[in-house]
Parts: sequence; C-alpha cells; structure tokens
Amino acid sequence: MQPKPDADDYLALFGRYKADFGDVYMDPEDERFRLLFDQICRMLTQPAPFNLALPEQFRSTAFRYLEGDPHTVAHMTTIENRHFMLSDLFDYVHLVNTMGGRWDQRGR
Repeated sequence: MQPKPDADDYLALFGRYKADFGDVYMDPEDERFRLLFDQICRMLTQPAPFNLALPEQFRSTAFRYLEGDPHTVAHMTTIENRHFMLSDLFDYVHLVNTMGGRWDQRGR
C-alpha cells in the first residue's frame, strides 16, 4: 500500500472543486476555494514520500501558513496568491501524473 497522500489524492481533491485548475487564479473567491486551500495545505504537511518529492516551496508555504507565520498569512490573504498556488500545484501534480511519474517509497 502506497503512503498517502499521493498524486491521485491531490487530483481527486482538486477534481471535487473544478475540472481544470490551470486558470483558477482568474476565478473569483468563494468559500469553496478557501476550503480547498486549507485542505491542500494540510495534505502538503503530511510526511508522505510524494510530498517530500514536491518542490520545497509548496511544502514550506503550507507549513508556515498553518503555523500562522504573519508574513505567509498576510501574503496568502490575497485571493490571487492562494489561487496561484493552487494552480501551480495542480499543474505540477497533473504533469507528474500524466508523464508517468509514479513515486515509490523513496520519493522517486
């Protein structure tokens, strides 16, 4: 059994909110995307091999945001910044998944 979360978990969560997140940064803010951002941050802080193989910026932003770091919270108060992070993460995970990138327990 693969440790969780993995790419499929992220894509399934994104899929509950919108079919394609490539342009989410242009969408208006609503409760759905605030909840999604929070859920994604919580997933990113899990010590799963897939997460550890993600670019550090995603994980460190999630940790700082959830810990209440004033600079990060202030930055993520801007709707476009939250949406941009969601869009970037979606694109990254989708690309890895589409290109056949499967992550084993060593994070490859």
